[in-house]
Amino acid sequence: MSEQIQQLLNLETTPVAVTFHDAQPDNVPQVEKVEASGCTYWRRAAEGKTFYTEASDHYNCPIGCYTHNVELPAVQMEELEKTLGLMGGLGYITMEEVPSIPRREDSFKSAVYTPLRDATGTPDVVIISGTSKQMMLLMEAAAAAGIGTEHGVMGRPTCAAIPAVIQNGRSVNSLGCIGNRVYTALSDDDFYFAFSGEHIEALAEKLVTIVNANRALEEYHQQRQAEI
Repeated sequence: MSEQIQQLLNLETTPVAVTFHDAQPDNVPQVEKVEASGCTYWRRAAEGKTFYTEASDHYNCPIGCYTHNVELPAVQMEELEKTLGLMGGLGYITMEEVPSIPRREDSFKSAVYTPLRDATGTPDVVIISGTSKQMMLLMEAAAAAGIGTEHGVMGRPTCAAIPAVIQNGRSVNSLGCIGNRVYTALSDDDFYFAFSGEHIEALAEKLVTIVNANRALEEYHQQRQAEI
């Protein structure tokens, strides 16, 4: 499914699978380096690496810890409060908005990050990044598969897309946020589509139809434009 999706969309970045676990997973190595953000682990997986993280591997990312429900020690909790204070002082966010940000209900224990092609079992969330046209095709395929987004297009924080998918069992689009773009080196022209792993086959099937339909419609509109 991963290779089919990549080929249909001509993706430059590998789709990533994220799966949460209640205990340390078997036969999966722990991440070698603690990163500055949780979304940096998406980039590592897209580069071809498979690994798991535990709660402490996310402490450097206070916002990600909030959305993933990572229990924070006192020092990191203080950093979260400072980060939110900075964002509030800049007018970037208000404290009244925080409760509405999607958040995992289960306490974080561990998570496996892997390229979708290497995933075993059904991932909780699949994350794809790409251009607006590629995301358009995915959104159309998701709607055709009955898993279209209920959130509209999400903004900050990018990591909230994961609990949003888990909560609605469907799909979401995220324009990303400045932190994500810094930590993952996401192109200014790209954004994200995330969906529940249980719908991979249905999405891939509809994507074939949608891609072929768009090719035919592109020719139709080009011809019509030339004639008019």
